[in-house]
Amino acid sequence: MDFLTDTNNLLVLVVAVISGMMLMFPGLSKRGANTINANTAVQQINQRQAILIDIRKAESYKASHIPQARNIPAEELTAKTEKIAKDKPIIVVCDTGRNAQRSVAELRKLGFTDVAVLEGGITAWAQAGLPTKKS
Repeated sequence: MDFLTDTNNLLVLVVAVISGMMLMFPGLSKRGANTINANTAVQQINQRQAILIDIRKAESYKASHIPQARNIPAEELTAKTEKIAKDKPIIVVCDTGRNAQRSVAELRKLGFTDVAVLEGGITAWAQAGLPTKKS
């Protein structure tokens, strides 16, 4: 019983339980947004005509972007979604995949249901050897 009363042991036990829960429920660590890797994104583009939305600033987009991606900076997303089809999958792209979470939540509030984040963003896309374009 001394094991549970020692503060250090109790702390280790709590960390182990939380880590185990995150392994059992991977959705907890992704903050609620669907993520897809670059290869799955290519399949979505080819098979389901997925729409790529690059939420980075125009300067970053011009420096390097996915050829089919539309540039709609995150702060302009709400105002510019009326021209986007709601019946097609949408893949949100940023630099590393971390900033796109908020945009996915915003798109879902606007009625888009099939929305995902490109895991690793444009960085992962380029590392996978997939084409990028400069404007």
